[in-house]
Amino acid sequence: MTSTAPQTLEGHDAEDPPPGWQDRLRRFGYAARPRTGLRERLVPPYTRPSGRLWAVLNVPPATAGRLVRWSSWGGPLLVTLVAGVLRFWRLGSPDAVIFDETYYAKDAWALINRGYEGAWPKDVDKAIIKDPSSVPIPTDPGYVVHPPVGKYLIGIGEKWFDFTPFGWRFMMAVLGTLSVLMLCRIGRRLFRSTFLGCLAGALLAVDGLHFVMSRMALLDLVVMFFVLAAFGCLLIDRDRARARLAAALPEGEGGGLRPDTAVAEGLRLGWRPWRIAAGVMLGLACGTKWNGLYVLVFFCVMAVLWDAGARRTAGAVRPYRAVLRRDALPAFLSTVPVAVVTYLASWTGWFMTDKGYFRNWAHGRDGLSPDHVKLPLLGRVSLPQFDMGWMPESLRSLWHYESEVYSFHVNLTDQHTYQSNPWSWIVLGRPVSYFYESPSPGTDGCPSSTTGKCAREVLALGTPLLWWAACFALLYVLWRWAFRRDWRAGAIVCGVAAGYLPWFLYQERTIFFFYAVVFVPFLCLAVAMMIGAILGPPGSDERRRAVGAIGAGVLVLLIVWNFIYFWPLYTGTSIPLDSWRNRMWLDTWV
Repeated sequence: MTSTAPQTLEGHDAEDPPPGWQDRLRRFGYAARPRTGLRERLVPPYTRPSGRLWAVLNVPPATAGRLVRWSSWGGPLLVTLVAGVLRFWRLGSPDAVIFDETYYAKDAWALINRGYEGAWPKDVDKAIIKDPSSVPIPTDPGYVVHPPVGKYLIGIGEKWFDFTPFGWRFMMAVLGTLSVLMLCRIGRRLFRSTFLGCLAGALLAVDGLHFVMSRMALLDLVVMFFVLAAFGCLLIDRDRARARLAAALPEGEGGGLRPDTAVAEGLRLGWRPWRIAAGVMLGLACGTKWNGLYVLVFFCVMAVLWDAGARRTAGAVRPYRAVLRRDALPAFLSTVPVAVVTYLASWTGWFMTDKGYFRNWAHGRDGLSPDHVKLPLLGRVSLPQFDMGWMPESLRSLWHYESEVYSFHVNLTDQHTYQSNPWSWIVLGRPVSYFYESPSPGTDGCPSSTTGKCAREVLALGTPLLWWAACFALLYVLWRWAFRRDWRAGAIVCGVAAGYLPWFLYQERTIFFFYAVVFVPFLCLAVAMMIGAILGPPGSDERRRAVGAIGAGVLVLLIVWNFIYFWPLYTGTSIPLDSWRNRMWLDTWV
């Protein structure tokens, strides 16, 4: 049959679109990248090692398949085992109450035994170390400025292993070890690569700040643990929501999925238990320290943007309107109220006793709210009072307690030797010394052959080469997010921003570098993503892969060596004073 369509001089139908730039460049050797199917874009498959690797290692295909399946858990568990051994090695050393352990270890012991924090006498730390059984638990309530979740966890270790340094550090080591396992699995799901997931976990295992905080009874590592757990829950929820969209989309002629606007904009994603679990984790983070509240806001926005991206990929013309209609309210209800209820539940011990600090403050008082509050950057702000008489006295007492605590936090401007501005955190400008002694030769591990005294220190310092590599990695993920629209890079940026940026609102407050442990896992994910780029994209030739493997391997080995080099400063090991000085790479570290 003869075509009736009008012809152009070049012989193409006049109705055909002009050839694209890709077609025009084919004559010069251009090869377009293979298009990814819709199913793979919604639910990307996990990468598998090349068959050439197994052939070189002379591994049969059946055995190779089993190794790949086992590696998804075997690799993370192996990395976790190494991290656990490092963190539990001589956990009770130094045998002393270190830095803010003087608050949290004693508060945890009173909380786990009496249900509320006690008012401890001054200068009782040495007596606790000498004979904890001789130190009575105070009956008078103590004024504390942090919620109880982290102290409950510290108290569990004390209940199991007594009121000793090993006891109050035990649960921190457990959480630090488990966070390495979580990061391995999170990285695997994020990058769809077991290797990169295990690499991220291994980097966390050898980060000095995370290591030191895993061996100290402070609260910030607990916040990090619950923040990371919440991120993992949201990541699982993202995969499951996209899988439901993929299952609802129609198939095309070739068996692949095709976009459908009606499905993409109208499908309800149903019951999402992992989002509720994320709300519980974020509530526990807030129930440890209030900076978890900022993470709650960041993560809620991130989750909604993920839903919009999924609906757009599935064919939604107006994805944000679809999210507002279908996802926004369920997302809010499954996170924010759940986090609030979890936070209030964490105060159960305080509610159940009549001796907690401010526990009976509201008794006999009117139900008016406070008429002023101090906000960051705004100073003291007057607010209209409202009637809170409808609330139970216990909740009004807690409200008053919380307002007093907030006032304490925003007005904390006392100078401290180791305080630092958040601008300096990312480059390790001012680490915190938790413990320092100068033992004489032949005492406390100082070699008897040493000339002069030794130095014995526990320094909250991130592994320098890891953190400085992370500076470049952050620039890389920002570029990937801004110019390549890579959601993985955006997720990492969100995790760092949630734990880091809020502290810039409080630059006049007394703040410390070790608060940065909350976003350390996301720095490790950024470095792992950068190393993945160094290794080369899929389909790279052998030369590119070899060069990338050498570069990535050298970087990882240098980071591990750096951790080993600073090991004495992380563990309080006695070393000659000259060796200690050699490790003070910056003047501000002293």
